[in-house]
Amino acid sequence: MKGSCLCGVIEYEIDQLDMPISHCHCRTCQKAHAAAFSSTAGVMRDHFRWLKGKEKLAAFESSPGKFRHFCSVCGSHLMAERITQPHVIVRVATLDEDPRSKPAMHIWCSHDVPWLQDDKDIPHFQEWQPGRGN
Repeated sequence: MKGSCLCGVIEYEIDQLDMPISHCHCRTCQKAHAAAFSSTAGVMRDHFRWLKGKEKLAAFESSPGKFRHFCSVCGSHLMAERITQPHVIVRVATLDEDPRSKPAMHIWCSHDVPWLQDDKDIPHFQEWQPGRGN
């Protein structure tokens, strides 16, 4: 499966997801992704390869020993790693193909913010809400 950043400068490839998809609600993921949670999955290092744009990668040590790698052009977070672990943590939303796997869990929900609701009563639209122009 291939993945890439928003601007397409960086591309990577994985052989498979080696760990279940998790939605991480920790405060660090909320800040790093400007979102309520980040969808992640572990991939063994032997199953992960940078294809192009590695020179455009930037990294930030968000907690001791954990490095978040992102595109220095568009800012897309692509993966994170702890150097001592045998796997990397891929940001599933950056995959360009369907991983054919469903999320298995939500983690760090104790960090949820008050405005985050998993409420089925909130309207859902396939694209823009009716009446809204671009």
